[in-house]
Amino acid sequence: MTHYKPLDEHDIFRFLEFYIPTRMVSGINRWILFGTMPGDFLQAVIANDLREACMRADDENIRNLPAYVSYFYNCAPIGSWGSYANRAMWEVKGGIMGIEQAEKEKRKQPTGEKNAQQPT
Repeated sequence: MTHYKPLDEHDIFRFLEFYIPTRMVSGINRWILFGTMPGDFLQAVIANDLREACMRADDENIRNLPAYVSYFYNCAPIGSWGSYANRAMWEVKGGIMGIEQAEKEKRKQPTGEKNAQQPT
């Protein structure tokens, strides 16, 4: 499905002079890999809601907001962020792991079952 490489807590993601704090890495990884909803600040970032992200950010995160935008834009899988609708669908799908599991289950179905599920 995707070639996403999770953030490494020991290798800080940087964009210009901005960075993603290491304490935020596990929330981002759980979101992308499993669709586990993070805290309010990351929820706003994922939904691409700048106003809400600024309201929810602590002192360190508000100073480093450009790093989050760069990370999600350049590194996160398409569909895992960008709007409230994308955020809701990613959570329902269960992130990369849920999507890959659904694809695996779909491949296991006999051909007749695939055709039977399609509306005519």
